Amino acid sequence: MLSRRLPLLLGAVPMVFLAVFFAWPVAAILRRGLLDDAGGWDPVGALRVLGRADVLHLAAFTLGQAAASTVLTLAVGMPVAWLLARVDLPGRTLLRVLVTVPFVLPTVVVGVAFRVLLVDGGPLGWLHLDGTVWAILLAHAFFNTAVVARTVGGLWSHLDPRAEQAARSLGASPLRAFTSVTLPALAPAVASAASVVFLFCATSFGVVLVLGGSRYRTLETEVYTRTVDYLDLRTAAALSLLQLVVVLAALAVGARARRRRETALSLRPTASTARRPRGRTWFGVVGALVVVVGLLGVPPLVLVLRSFSVVGWSLDAYRGLGVSRNGATGLDALSTSLRTATDATVISVVMGLLAAVALARAHGRLGSLADGALMLPLGVSAVTVGFGFLITLGSLPGDLRTSPLLVPIAQALVATPLVVRTLLPALRSVDERLRQAAAVLGASPLRVWREVDLPLVARAVAAATGFAYVVSLGEFGATTFLARPDRPTLPVLVGTLISRPGAENTATALAAATVLVVATAAVVAVVESVRVGELGEF
Repeated sequence: MLSRRLPLLLGAVPMVFLAVFFAWPVAAILRRGLLDDAGGWDPVGALRVLGRADVLHLAAFTLGQAAASTVLTLAVGMPVAWLLARVDLPGRTLLRVLVTVPFVLPTVVVGVAFRVLLVDGGPLGWLHLDGTVWAILLAHAFFNTAVVARTVGGLWSHLDPRAEQAARSLGASPLRAFTSVTLPALAPAVASAASVVFLFCATSFGVVLVLGGSRYRTLETEVYTRTVDYLDLRTAAALSLLQLVVVLAALAVGARARRRRETALSLRPTASTARRPRGRTWFGVVGALVVVVGLLGVPPLVLVLRSFSVVGWSLDAYRGLGVSRNGATGLDALSTSLRTATDATVISVVMGLLAAVALARAHGRLGSLADGALMLPLGVSAVTVGFGFLITLGSLPGDLRTSPLLVPIAQALVATPLVVRTLLPALRSVDERLRQAAAVLGASPLRVWREVDLPLVARAVAAATGFAYVVSLGEFGATTFLARPDRPTLPVLVGTLISRPGAENTATALAAATVLVVATAAVVAVVESVRVGELGEF
């Protein structure tokens, strides 16, 4: 009886956490969008806001840039996915680190890196892309290529190559064999990755804030501007409502594609599908490596070099981390970031582990609904969640709005879905017969978990912990709302300094961004070293 109720008991804890710290704040924002200034219901007023020409323009630009970014990311990510999946090269772990680091970099750092790269006088300043929508699209492709490479590449590496080989033996060209055999098999994974990338680009905050300036705005940045600069909470709430509709549609498409991917194919071990490159294959390998180095490697490298050469080659930018700005130094911000990221990691791993164990044992429609609900914080605007925290959590005992746990809780909401998606495939791969054998021998459910499941998924737990830490370390959207001015995290400090004039502010921002790049790369390298094959979706 206990074993049948175990998923419900374990899943109740993260669901309560999700209800209090996600559903309630978001629902409060949506409710505020449907009220008039006197507090009465006025859904027509919300429709009038959403029907304004400037709002329609914002929505069109948000969807348009997200769609264009998705297409560009797929074009860049598919060769990288092929390289990771089908080509047996030395140093593949290093290659995976290079591909993964951009995805977990703070979005504001990505924006700063592309600003340094494209600004007049920068290495690619001659292209005159700074201040154009192309800068945003390229930064989104840089940020999200890992999603396509890991999601599509994970399936591609297990796909049986014999069907494509049979097509080639019947006279099909490599392109026709790919489009008629391989691509249809990969289509669910491609659709799933595209929906996630679209989601991230539609809710992108730091990249658009840094590279779009006042010329290019999205629903996400406008919610922030309406709230912080104009205190226009009703318009901000109405915009959040519109954004939530977009998010739910993208999540529905992604969930449908993911279900098809899990049930439709017969897969093979990675070791039997990857081959050493030969002949013309080298052209593809070199092309994919150029993408990895050119798009994914150059922006962080230029950022690091620029931090040493703002005013001649020196360490002055790093000395600026010790100078107080608004009552906090860069070193203080680094300390705050490390502390809040640690707290957020503990929360997200506990919640994610309980949720993953419950989902691995759950079956049917309830399990699917719970899986979708746990993914929602990954897509819903972090700015909206942070905004919702400010208007709801004061009702809880102790007023959490002044608690040092406020920022870690917000960061944990973003990290928990990644923990679940990393752990769930590993838990589902555990042979149920091992659990049944231990139970028959008299082991309690807790001992079965400790003696059977935990040793088999320990490395996946370590990988999920690392991902949760770097995601929390770089969280920018909700933290911007919630961090106190005298206790900023490092990403918030970077975002503040880069928007101020003056070479000293720019230099300190570049040094702080470089520290985040180095810390992120180090943690990702550790995560890749403890991963178990391709288990996990990120």
